[in-house]
Amino acid sequence: MIADAATADVVIIGEQHSHPVGLPMMAQLFADTLADAQAAGHRPALALEFIERDHQLALDDYLAGLIDGEAFRSRTNRTETNYPAAHRDMVEAARAANLPVYAANAPRRYVRMARTEGFGRLRAMTPAQRKTFVIPDPMTTGPYRDRFFDLFREMMGGGQGASAKEAAAEQAQAGPDAEALNAQIEAFYRSQQVWDATMADTVARAVRAGHRPVVLVIGQFHSDYNGGTVDMIDRALPSKRIVTISMVSADEPTTEDIGRADYLLMVGPTPE
Repeated sequence: MIADAATADVVIIGEQHSHPVGLPMMAQLFADTLADAQAAGHRPALALEFIERDHQLALDDYLAGLIDGEAFRSRTNRTETNYPAAHRDMVEAARAANLPVYAANAPRRYVRMARTEGFGRLRAMTPAQRKTFVIPDPMTTGPYRDRFFDLFREMMGGGQGASAKEAAAEQAQAGPDAEALNAQIEAFYRSQQVWDATMADTVARAVRAGHRPVVLVIGQFHSDYNGGTVDMIDRALPSKRIVTISMVSADEPTTEDIGRADYLLMVGPTPE
């Protein structure tokens, strides 16, 4: 797995948020991939879903030693929840190797705007604002969209904590009207796809800048079963090789895991 990842153009690690085994395993996976890739003469890069594009300057200042870790966390609103030890370890590994770290995601305020006001409102933003997000064109259809709709219909969420809770509350108020419910889920899917498109664009820019592999860490819903982010990276970089890795909160794979990713890391059930 490490050898395969080190020679890929893009490596996507779909993580289980806050998993006590999966997160440190992921950090070690990145360190080993980085070492093998550098030994082969490549220049890797790291991209993180959990840092938004408008925080790239603060991230770059930290990597360059212009500010310390405390200032970086303050400027980017990092906490133990959204910047756990494993993420810090990955950033520090890239920093020690003098490699870039990309703030991969769209700022939440624009993602929310996609949901509440639509893509037309996003297109009216200024050029400076537009640099921090990408509008999906076209949106991903097929199994990824179906899984998203199914999960929201079951009030289980679509892969982004705060949004999932908000969706559940709104669905509870929607009543039995299926058309209204679908319209609500479609609005959330627009926001999900802004995340997917922005992260895919970030990865594509890093690859075009000469980095290999670009390792993207995201919540696994975005990447499992060739999810929306994988679909959009593949569209942007059709000739590049993508390796997907998924952290699965179980001890053994089941038939449901067929096609989930190129590699599965069975990290055990999530502790209660």
